Amino acid sequence: MEASAASSIIRLSVTPPLHFNSNNKPTNQFSPCTHKTVTLRRFNTHTRRTAVAPPRYVTNKIGGGDRCVFPVDKPVIQRPSLDQCTRFSCFHHGRRKRFPICKSTPSAFSDKSIFHLSKHGLDNVFGKRVRVPCAAVGPDEPHAASTSWPEGVLEQQSSDNFMVDSENSQWQELQAFLSAQLPSHPKLFRGQLENGLRYLILPNKVPQNRFEAHMEIHAGSIDEEDDEQGIAHMIEHVAFLGSKKREKLLRTGARSNAYTDFHHTVFHIHSPTSMQDSDEDLLPSVLDALNEIAFYPKFLASRVEKERRAILSELQMMNTIEYRVDCQLLQHLHSENKLSKRFPIGLEEQIKKWDAEKIRKFHERWYFPANATLYIVGDIDNIPAIVHHIEAVFGQKQAEIETPVAPKTSAFGVMANFLVPKFTGGISADSHDKSLQNKIPKKERHAIRPPVEHIWSLPGKHENLKPPQIFQHELLQNFSVNMFCKIPVNKVQTYGDLRNVLMKRIFLSALHFRINSRYKSSSPPFTSIELDHSDSGREGCTVTTLTVTAEPKSWQGAIKVATQEVRRLKEFGVTKGELARYLDALLKDSEQLAAMCDNISSVDNLDFVMESDALGHMVMDHKQSYESLISVAGTITLEEVNFIGAQVLEYISDYGKESAPVPAAIVACVPKKVHVDGVGEVDFKISPSEITAAIQEGLKEPIEPEAEFEVPKDLITSTQVEDLKLQLQPSFVPALHSDAIRSHDIETGITQCRLSNGIAINYKISKTEKCGGVMRLIVGGGRAAETPETKGAVVLGVRTLSEGGRVGNFTREQVELFCVNHLINCSLESTEKFLCMEFRFTTRDNGMRAAFQLLHMVLEHSVWLEDAFDRARQLYLSYYRSIPKSLERSTAHKLMTAMLDEDERFVEPTPHSLQNLTLQTVKDAVMSQFVSDNMEVSIVGDFSEEDIEACVMDYLGTVRPTKGADKALSYNPIMFRPSPNDLHFQQVFLKDTDERACAYIAGPALNRWGYRVDGSDFLESVRNMSVNKDVHPETQEQLVKAENTNFDLQRRSRNHPLFFAIAVGLLAEIINSRLFTEVRDSQGLTYDVSFEINLFDRLNLGWYVISVTSTPSKVHRAVEACKNVLRGLHTKKIAEHELDRAKRTLLMKHDAESKSNAYWLGLIAHLQAASVHRKDISCINDLVMLYGAATIEDVYLAYEQLKIDEQSLYCCIGVAGAQAGDDEVSGSLQEEEEYGGLHGVMPVGRGSHMMTMPTT
Repeated sequence: MEASAASSIIRLSVTPPLHFNSNNKPTNQFSPCTHKTVTLRRFNTHTRRTAVAPPRYVTNKIGGGDRCVFPVDKPVIQRPSLDQCTRFSCFHHGRRKRFPICKSTPSAFSDKSIFHLSKHGLDNVFGKRVRVPCAAVGPDEPHAASTSWPEGVLEQQSSDNFMVDSENSQWQELQAFLSAQLPSHPKLFRGQLENGLRYLILPNKVPQNRFEAHMEIHAGSIDEEDDEQGIAHMIEHVAFLGSKKREKLLRTGARSNAYTDFHHTVFHIHSPTSMQDSDEDLLPSVLDALNEIAFYPKFLASRVEKERRAILSELQMMNTIEYRVDCQLLQHLHSENKLSKRFPIGLEEQIKKWDAEKIRKFHERWYFPANATLYIVGDIDNIPAIVHHIEAVFGQKQAEIETPVAPKTSAFGVMANFLVPKFTGGISADSHDKSLQNKIPKKERHAIRPPVEHIWSLPGKHENLKPPQIFQHELLQNFSVNMFCKIPVNKVQTYGDLRNVLMKRIFLSALHFRINSRYKSSSPPFTSIELDHSDSGREGCTVTTLTVTAEPKSWQGAIKVATQEVRRLKEFGVTKGELARYLDALLKDSEQLAAMCDNISSVDNLDFVMESDALGHMVMDHKQSYESLISVAGTITLEEVNFIGAQVLEYISDYGKESAPVPAAIVACVPKKVHVDGVGEVDFKISPSEITAAIQEGLKEPIEPEAEFEVPKDLITSTQVEDLKLQLQPSFVPALHSDAIRSHDIETGITQCRLSNGIAINYKISKTEKCGGVMRLIVGGGRAAETPETKGAVVLGVRTLSEGGRVGNFTREQVELFCVNHLINCSLESTEKFLCMEFRFTTRDNGMRAAFQLLHMVLEHSVWLEDAFDRARQLYLSYYRSIPKSLERSTAHKLMTAMLDEDERFVEPTPHSLQNLTLQTVKDAVMSQFVSDNMEVSIVGDFSEEDIEACVMDYLGTVRPTKGADKALSYNPIMFRPSPNDLHFQQVFLKDTDERACAYIAGPALNRWGYRVDGSDFLESVRNMSVNKDVHPETQEQLVKAENTNFDLQRRSRNHPLFFAIAVGLLAEIINSRLFTEVRDSQGLTYDVSFEINLFDRLNLGWYVISVTSTPSKVHRAVEACKNVLRGLHTKKIAEHELDRAKRTLLMKHDAESKSNAYWLGLIAHLQAASVHRKDISCINDLVMLYGAATIEDVYLAYEQLKIDEQSLYCCIGVAGAQAGDDEVSGSLQEEEEYGGLHGVMPVGRGSHMMTMPTT
């Protein structure tokens, strides 16, 4: 991804105690984990197009172990996927991930413990605003934000007020430099056709032989009239899924998707550059498909009705409490314009009315070449040829669009009123039935996008001061308040603009540590404090947000702390030490990104260019960005940093004063009832005047300047290391079952060795991420080692260690600042089978050595604190009490508890279990697993053999040898509930103002290596099975396939330890495709349905899970349809083209991910783990071969290992609504004290769900 002239986001977040990349929630593997990155984001923020766009829906998935996307070990610690907070779009499972190193932030160790049932994290319910602006326009295009302040108002982001001698020659020279234009990206090519279509082309070599083509139509929900709310999203669905040319591309290995937000609709295709078996250039076909989708769609009545059903289902699916909170925040922030009432998903009453002609009229008004921009980024270098293709496809005069046949009356009728919620807490339901039949098509772009006017947060405009707004809902668990300030976007075009952004980053980076160092008690008044300063192309403004979250009982104290600390920073500024520290960290981070500029993926580059263009920022590559930063860094002063930074905070620090900018909005999101110990649930009462009073009281608290902080240069000195080496005499010894000191595989470049203290080492030298490295410590044991007497001890112990953050004699703050200085990001995680620590670091400036020092100190000198234990336990208690407020979590938890016979090791610890634990108990549970003969450390990065082995010997060789692996790896048997029983089908009912429904279907499977829960070995039986050579092909396709079958290769694959994992991974792809076709597309019973296989490496079990969202009236039929697909593979045989497509998909993912250090870290994990004895180097070397050798017969062998009969399959349906459960006899979750569940605290950030979902 390319570097912007300046980052569009400055986000700081504080959670006591503070962890970079902090994750104040137990996460789980029952669904993709979403971790949020907090504090000190790097200067060149390459944010995904996530967030402050139209409400997006995140699908909850359930499962356990590692999701079987690839059959080998996935990284145990998942990186944040910002996608999970973005738009409404077309292929839910097709949207891409950011590669992790570019997203890393310096960090001390944070907890990423996994549970099976979590989707939404605890922090996320607190009103976090996750934003990634995006749009796309050319250099002379109307931008997404006006950069001009109202007449007579000083531009707030400049430092022109600073007192200087304007006659000074040095000052004049500096001003000349600062007013100079920043350099532009040298490879970015822009052009425009005669019909007005803009295009941008950027050659990019990663991934090889693939490219991205995105067509952006500059029209979205903001362009809709009162009776068209949701019609832009409808067009996206109909145009995209109605394209036959797009469908044909899928056979080439291409992926496609689309999304809609406030002011644009984007159709995108990720494609190979040529056909696999020929040299045919695929670019013309891709452009032809985009041309058909954008400008020549066929609005067939059948497709309109099909997509109407899908959107109505989508609308109900996404109407979660987090979506409703998003709506509330945006409605109040933008109450003066259409952004507050034009959410892209639309209104149910209108969606069910439109016919094809109505939709076509909107398309006619806005979908024309002059209102579009085409982006092409990828492994392409012949610019003239690309321009020729663009002209050939899009250059012709647009023909008249054929008038489609009018559709029949909607099949929904009166039932549609029941199918879709009324959005009582979210979208306004007001609508006007106006016809557009006589409207004259609009054939010009808006001058400003989005075409809305804002009321800016300006000093002296107290007539605009609004009282705090309160959104109260029974599904909210915690208190959160957001204070917003809204100003025009300032384009970053000059060195002076860049300098201002750099100074803001330095200034605001201090807040994290300020609060962290001052609040160390076991019960601080806040849960998290976040400060976000972001440009938003989607909203056309820059928004500063202070978000304070807390337990309801402590909300006033939390607000006081936040406002007091903001005022302290504004009044006294940063110290000289802070200036030097954060400037150095930002420059190092930029230097690291510059070193990696040739390894950025095309999609990251494309997203970044679109975002920067939307905001009017100069687009530079990483090297230009770093060089520009270096050139301005030497010009900044402490006084200017504090002057510039203070302006950002004035709306909070000077709240109520005439000189202060008026907040755009203050919005509190609070529960209706709260839990009081010994009493139960009581009403929560709060008023706007009380919120105002708490803010004012916090501003009256006494403040003092910040003292300088001493940051250690080393956590362990070289002298101490040498003393330990003399004492312990570390050395490399032969690995288990080998006589060699080192084992090096030439094909993969992986080296395996073992230290004399028993620690196993795997490393791979990789140049794909220049000057970057990742390291993972895996310790066998995990939650499986918990006993009936120590339920929850491991997961609570890991959280306690993370909360404390101390090692040796160093405080938590010193450790975190050490990580900042060395650009280290560290996380700590517990799973059912392992404990893991993962480090991301730069190999520059002794960054790798610093990471090893931190690992050494954690292993040898970790500190266990009583107050950290109290904080961790309180977190889990709060998390548990939130489960009844989450439909997805409570439904999934009920299913898991039934299937695994109430084994608490696979769910969240209950309050009863937590209260029985002590600090000593959790410490013993964790440290008993941290024994040297139970450790494996894997490292991948850009280092030399000499450097890595020196670090290994110095910092891991000097870990004192300890024994105890056998004890750590022992565990009580894990069993599925005996069948038959009365828990195979269950229901959960949740009282809510709006209706929703979800369901989970699950059943037993094998583990990754073919072991069953009873210990029997599937692979042993497969090895003894003869290859079937007597297959009678029924089609010509099957005949050709049979003739080309290499039976020796097939026999070899069946003898491979990865055979089951490969086969079942292909099976999952095939089932997912069929679920979409049958349940979603043909029957219209759901918007989102998915099948996942969850496998374990060490435990002898696995399971499959089908997740489906629906409406209360359809959910039972959707469940039956899913079961029919699952069981229908015998009646509807798998076809060769289905298998080929599954192979192509998984191989393409493997090829793309193999450029990532993090992916390789997952591949080499467990190579020397005694508890994962089947994994060896062949599991990596033979991966591609195994996919190629897999046959339909192999897939059926894996399919037979899934238990899908009624006595083995478990199902739980969750229904939410005002009358949910009134006619059923069902125990309330709130009555089940032992019903563990810590979810419920969902993401509540403004805009974190403001975007349409994948259409398919």
